[in-house]
Amino acid sequence: MAIYVVLDNFPGRFQDALLMYVYITGSQHSNITESIKMQITPTEALEKLQAANHVFLNLFEHGTLSVEIYKPDKVDLQQPHERDEVYVVITGSGTFLNGSRCATFGPGDFLFVPAGVEHRFEDFTDDFCTWVIFYGPKGGEVPK
Repeated sequence: MAIYVVLDNFPGRFQDALLMYVYITGSQHSNITESIKMQITPTEALEKLQAANHVFLNLFEHGTLSVEIYKPDKVDLQQPHERDEVYVVITGSGTFLNGSRCATFGPGDFLFVPAGVEHRFEDFTDDFCTWVIFYGPKGGEVPK
């Protein structure tokens, strides 16, 4: 099975600056490649998040893959997670602490956090919002 996450930027063509497509191909039970396409726009995700009145919301799951939207309010109170995780910043900017490393981030940036590593967003703008993608087993995947 292969999972592809494709991020497209369409400046001036759509209200949403970033669209996320999740393609899942392959099947252990079939010789024919199956393809599932799911599109989630930031606008749709943020509307659902606002309706739920939370700072994060799970939007999609398949196997070990989980896609969330995350929009912290002033302070990021996250704790280390049991699985590997990827952030893809939708809007906003700030500083990202990842273990002992610190980096600035902005729209479209990809941020990887191994399972169990302390991390958080700091000094972020009010419009900061990010996709969160969890995958793999508890404890994280073993690097090759």
